[in-house]
Formats: sequence, structure tokens, C-alpha cells
Amino acid sequence: MNLCVIPARGGSKRIPRKNIREFCGKPMIAWSIEAARASSCFDQVIVSTDNAEIADVSRQWRAEVPFMRPAELADNLAGTTPVVAHAVQWHQAHGHELTAVCCLYATAPFVEPVDIKEGLARLEQTAADRFVFTSTAYASPIQRALRLDLTSGEAHMWQPEQFSKRSQDLEPAYHDAGQFYWGRPQAWLNSENLFEGSRPLPLPRWRVQDIDTEDDWIRAELMHQALSHQNRKY
Repeated sequence: MNLCVIPARGGSKRIPRKNIREFCGKPMIAWSIEAARASSCFDQVIVSTDNAEIADVSRQWRAEVPFMRPAELADNLAGTTPVVAHAVQWHQAHGHELTAVCCLYATAPFVEPVDIKEGLARLEQTAADRFVFTSTAYASPIQRALRLDLTSGEAHMWQPEQFSKRSQDLEPAYHDAGQFYWGRPQAWLNSENLFEGSRPLPLPRWRVQDIDTEDDWIRAELMHQALSHQNRKY
């Protein structure tokens, strides 16, 4: 079976109740649940949470909550990999034979079912101990990144030797888009690095937004509203 795991702990401090706060008309987590279901990739869509309110909202939007996440995996130091590994172990202990497991973040309102499908297709072409993950390009060349000296107030280039090069001559750099990660069960159980040697699924920058602060939230809502308006025109 193909399993979708949506991690959603209850202790968000920078944006209280972030996973179930209303975002453009529905709870944030509902966007991920609906995208997972619409992709038709999964035999089961579950939410891994330690919070009863999140569990109730998730069930209302037709996700399953077969267990409550243990406390040691629910603090702000818990990483994605052990949380998904716990879900894999729980299903295996209950007799479920897993083929592929997708970790889909609860705060991914721009995720598209077609990308989830494409991620699964790419996983089938990927080594068993590697992952497929969403990525996007940095808006500016990282070779021209600056650091600020907080004592002097001065700026310094990380790579000053790159100053005279044209931006189009610099190698593009990419980062994790933070939407989803496809992997096989054993990869989730054994891997320490989701990215090294794995296969990226590039996304356009205008469909990627981390949501960690109130400013991020406002920007994401404006982006979502603009995209919804654009789609209605066609």
C-alpha cells in the first residue's frame, strides 16, 4: 500500500495553532489532505499528531488518525524522518505491507495533486535508499551572498571572487521547497539525509512559500489569492 503521512504537532509557538488555523477559507491542514486525496496515489492518508484538536479537524477533512504521536516525537526538536519512521513502524507492526510512503507537510497550501503523482513516478526510477523531494531555485545567485558583521555594520561577500562574474554565468542553486518527500519504507527507517543523492522535483518559485512567521503567513495568503484569481480567469 502507498501511505501518506501528514505530520502536524500541536505545539507551534511562532504561529499558534498553525496547522489548523484558517487559511483562505479552510484549515491549513485541509489543503494538504485534499491534495493527497485528489492525487489518487494513496491507499491511506493519515495525520501524525499529538493534539486532539488537530486530530478532530483532520478527521473532519477525511484524513485518518490511527494513533496519537508519542510525546518524545512531538517537541520542537523532533525531525521529520523519525516522525515518518514511527508511522512506518506502526503500520508494519499492524500488518500493513507498505510500498511507498510520502511525507506531506501540513503547511503546504500550494501543493498540487499532479506534483504528488509526478513524485511517485520519479520514485519508481530512484534507488531504494533515496528519496524524491520538491525543490525550487534560489531567486538570487548564492555565490553573491552577503554576510553582515554585526560589530562593524559592514557587509562582506561570502565568495568575493565571484563579484565580477555575470549572474547568468553562475551555477543555479536550489533548496528544499518543503512540500513533500516520497520514499520507500526502508529508506524512512534507515536514512539520515533526505537530500544527498536523492531526486529533486523542481517547482516554480511562485508556488513555494515557507510558512514559519506571521509575515510568511500573510505573504502566502496573498500569493494564494492571486493564484486563485488567475485560475478563475481561465
